[in-house]
Amino acid sequence: MAGSPTARRRRLSIELKKLREKSTLTCAQVGQALDWSGSKVNRMETGSGRVQPSDIDALCRFYDTSEELREFLKSLAREAKTRGWWQVHGAGVPEWFNIYIGLEQDASALRQYQCELLPGLTQTAAYARELHATGAHLSPEDIDRAVRVRLERQEMLTRPDAPDAWFVVNEGAVRNVIGDRALMREQLERVLDSAALPNVTLQVLPFDAGTYPATGSFTMLGFPAPEDPDLVYRDGITDAVYLEGEHHVREYTKAFDGLRAAALSPQRSAQLIKSVVKEYSK
Repeated sequence: MAGSPTARRRRLSIELKKLREKSTLTCAQVGQALDWSGSKVNRMETGSGRVQPSDIDALCRFYDTSEELREFLKSLAREAKTRGWWQVHGAGVPEWFNIYIGLEQDASALRQYQCELLPGLTQTAAYARELHATGAHLSPEDIDRAVRVRLERQEMLTRPDAPDAWFVVNEGAVRNVIGDRALMREQLERVLDSAALPNVTLQVLPFDAGTYPATGSFTMLGFPAPEDPDLVYRDGITDAVYLEGEHHVREYTKAFDGLRAAALSPQRSAQLIKSVVKEYSK
């Protein structure tokens, strides 16, 4: 079973939708049969509303499931209510990003393209602080919380069950000076340390790469359980988009494959980053 509350909520939504689709009924038809609104059934299947164990009992009776499946779904519903460690930091972590962190914590594979900034999982506290202090309108206390969460997230790369992480970073993100040259030197050295981890691959997409898929930054997450499908995550200033359909995942997979084919090899990428570190050391 997936571990974080967010992943459990997602798994529960997937299982409930599968049961309804197997019955060939619409959300409105299920809702009418149970004296609920169709929107309530839809919210359960999209993870946008809490599901009570009593709701699971009613649905399982209606779908005529096994007792074993009923207890499994009820356990998911109960555990989905718990709070993750990252959810105690208030405005330092917006709600739409709370969802992503919960999913990231359970991922077994991570594929990310960054066209402007260095990956959050490789950032130093100073670099992250500069980013959060610019345009976010956060209090100093909330900036501290946001930085703390970012650093705690990075621990996933070194845990025993660390995900297979592959980053493609545009050269602009490597050369874009955040803060000052001393800060960037320290930051790029951290990137090199992260890239040296056995489960991490990092490539730089050089300025002279030619034509490549123009997608904007995105992250793809894969999960260990086959019942938990891959998803694509894209965020903005005030919200985020989660794409789970097979078509979306397939097209972004093609885009990522194109990006890493156009990028420098991991060895040449490290050499480029080291050359920029030397420039910042002068």
